[in-house]
Amino acid sequence: MTQQEAKKRQVKAARVSSFGTTVFTVWTQIARETKSVNLGQGFPDFAPPAFTQDAVCQAFEGYQQYSPLAGMPALRQSLASQAKNQWGKDVNPDTEITITVGATEAIYASIQALVDPGDEVILMEPFYDSYPASITMAGGVSRYVPMRPNELGKWELDFDELHAAITPKTKLVMLNNPNNPTGKCFTLEELQQLADICIEHDLLVISDEVYDQLYFDDRQHHPIALLPGMWDRTVTISSVGKTFSVTGWKIGWTIAGPELTDAIRMAHQWIPFSVASPLQNAAAIAIDLCQENDYYQELREFYQKKRDYLVAALEQAGLRPLIPEGTYFITVDTSAWGHETDDDFCRHLANEYGVVAIPPGAFYSKEHRHLAHNLARFAFCKQDEALEAAAKRLHNKGSHKS
Repeated sequence: MTQQEAKKRQVKAARVSSFGTTVFTVWTQIARETKSVNLGQGFPDFAPPAFTQDAVCQAFEGYQQYSPLAGMPALRQSLASQAKNQWGKDVNPDTEITITVGATEAIYASIQALVDPGDEVILMEPFYDSYPASITMAGGVSRYVPMRPNELGKWELDFDELHAAITPKTKLVMLNNPNNPTGKCFTLEELQQLADICIEHDLLVISDEVYDQLYFDDRQHHPIALLPGMWDRTVTISSVGKTFSVTGWKIGWTIAGPELTDAIRMAHQWIPFSVASPLQNAAAIAIDLCQENDYYQELREFYQKKRDYLVAALEQAGLRPLIPEGTYFITVDTSAWGHETDDDFCRHLANEYGVVAIPPGAFYSKEHRHLAHNLARFAFCKQDEALEAAAKRLHNKGSHKS
């Protein structure tokens, strides 16, 4: 090979060559450049509850070495106890729980463990953006079924459309409940319809439930794994990041039957092998404390106030919020502002109003990206001062430039 030919060699592997920079990195940079209030990326800008900080101090006085492959025993036992309390389900901490580097690694490891090249995976749109990337790196093929808001602003999944997307190559369905970015909480009836389809076609489910403690208006969260016939075909994923406002801890987990758990661990051992031991122990302490206090209820009340405040501010700005039932995101119908695409709207909002939101087109396939053109996603996991500053800027165009 000549020197000139060597220079032309493709450095990137084909599996990553189509990837761009994540939308969150792009819009966080735009927020900095425009000095905008950043309601884009979904991380809390306030301190976690005091008991979690105390838990870290306590945990860092203890074990500092590699954790076992499956995760620290104390955390797996805490999660099993929580499953018993909240689900009424006996979960074996030794054979059914695996600790991962956040929910993102849980998603990646589960897909690597279960998807072979050529297997098809059904994604409901809009989706969390790591799903298709993880499927691509496993050699799988993503198939997309869009959810759509009805005339009342409630997001609906067409189960006939989902059923039609299934082929002999379909291996599993990705579920995100409560859903980011829509805030949709699937009803028990909807989950039963999905479960019936999965059982009929012998499909697996990866259920991303990182917002399982964040639901509003007296709703309830229903894990699909608890429905008849679903435990041994479902991987349930969650983490401490959203629940305890510690997204930097990167402590997540999978809960699944022994056969699925064994497959996940075979992948997990070659990704990180183990996860930060002190933070796992801190998470265990925090979760145990939540069995004794009303933290989860207080958390829901805390975020519902922020949701309601931002909903009112957006309505006053002439936008139409699609009221979220869970998570800490609001998807908004922007059509009244007259922009051609979601990206156009968000750039105008940042440049002229000093507020950053996320254009949800990044959460759709190319085929269905047009469904996001009149949408934007706002995060309300921010200090009241930030939400108030955003509301003021929305009502006083250009004030951030003065």
